[in-house]
Amino acid sequence: MTTDKDKDITQPQLTTDAAETTPAVTDKAKEARAIPTGSQEEAAAPDNAQEAKPTLQEVIKEQATEEDAPFANNMSFSKILGGDILSTSAVRRQIWLFLLIGVFVLIYISNRYSCQKSLIEIDKLQRDLLDAKYRALSSSSQLTEKSRESNVLELLQSNKDSLLHIATQPPFIINVPEK
Repeated sequence: MTTDKDKDITQPQLTTDAAETTPAVTDKAKEARAIPTGSQEEAAAPDNAQEAKPTLQEVIKEQATEEDAPFANNMSFSKILGGDILSTSAVRRQIWLFLLIGVFVLIYISNRYSCQKSLIEIDKLQRDLLDAKYRALSSSSQLTEKSRESNVLELLQSNKDSLLHIATQPPFIINVPEK
């Protein structure tokens, strides 16, 4: 008969440690990976010498370096979505392109604003022109109304001091001989 201890040793178990590649883990390996505390630290130190984990300072130094991996020519969709396209070496190589795009964006925005300003001014001038046309039409119709013969006669009759009156004879043509 096999005991529970024998089952644990012989049956493969999956681990979550990324550095370890073997699927089977024994009780000894589990104890070696355990975090040592207090007096156990001295006892576990020789076993952990082979699996020395980096210190916090080493991890920070490793992450703080600005050197990136070389730019890969084979870009995939997942690398683009993952942000690999924005590595420092790729950005440094394309800085002039980014500056050129920025200049074009500024020119585009300024052109849009100047066009909008011109359109607003054109609209205002068209409204002013339409208003001036209506005023000219109104003035012209008032002048036509006042210069009609019947209105002029009424105005003359209302003013008794005028010597002007309606002609009773038709106009005639005077012929002047040429010399």
